[in-house]
Amino acid sequence: MTDGNEKTKVTRHWATMLLGLIVAAIFLTVIFSYQVEERETALVITLDKVSSDPVGPGLHFRWPYPIQKIEKFDNRYRVFDGNVGRLEETLTKDGHNVIVGIYAIYKISDPVVFFKKLVDVTNAEDTLNAWMRSVKTETFGRYDFKQLVNVNPKEVKLSEMEGMMLDKLRATAADYGIEVKSVGVKAINIPETITESVFTRMKNERAKEAATFRARGKREAEKIKTEADTKSRKVLAEAEAEAQIIRSKGDAEAAKYYAVFKENPELAIFLRKLESLRRVMQDKTTLILDTNSAPFDILKMNSDSLNVPAKPAAK
Repeated sequence: MTDGNEKTKVTRHWATMLLGLIVAAIFLTVIFSYQVEERETALVITLDKVSSDPVGPGLHFRWPYPIQKIEKFDNRYRVFDGNVGRLEETLTKDGHNVIVGIYAIYKISDPVVFFKKLVDVTNAEDTLNAWMRSVKTETFGRYDFKQLVNVNPKEVKLSEMEGMMLDKLRATAADYGIEVKSVGVKAINIPETITESVFTRMKNERAKEAATFRARGKREAEKIKTEADTKSRKVLAEAEAEAQIIRSKGDAEAAKYYAVFKENPELAIFLRKLESLRRVMQDKTTLILDTNSAPFDILKMNSDSLNVPAKPAAK
């Protein structure tokens, strides 16, 4: 009986010890190790001294706090559109006030430099906000208002301005362990005090464009009309010249007949009467007329009177 109790006590003792060892192992693992996720980069700080090499993803071991502490940073890109002064008035080159908001896409490229100069993301974005306000003011001050808002897309220089802001912001942020990927204009608003003047200017620009198109159309119409008049005059001149040639030929032919008629007046009278008779009778009209009246008198002429003397030979 006594031996059985002893064995039971020993078994319980070993079970308790094993459980204690497991708990101790888990505790020591938590204290002496840390996990870095795939999207993170870690820095090991030993007695306030930052390690020169960042730690990548995986399970790593360390000395417990306060000997060593771990700072983790998200290495993904962030979109930051500012905090203080997110949308504020900015002066253009020609003196117009516009309400502008910009954004930046960035990530932590060098955790060691970033931690030494900025410590954490909160301080980093406060600093980044100040840089963004500075480059925004400087850049927008180099351009006129019509290069921000215009009915003609070719006049708008927003892409050029974004590139300029990116270059300046990227150069500044690189010294702080930050990589700036992109800078863009988020919003451009017009204060109420200048809205009316802007609309008036845009209306005047449209009216000017319309006047230009109308003037161009009028010039084209005048050009077409002038060309048409020139062609018309040319055609009329050619037709008149052709008609003159035909008239000249007709006059020449008529002159030949006049010469014959002058030598043979009876033939001329006969042909005139015959032509008149042909015209009167061309519609098959039945008439009862005196054949003694011209030109019907030729109907009762005998064959001898119709003989026409031959044309005399040329002397």
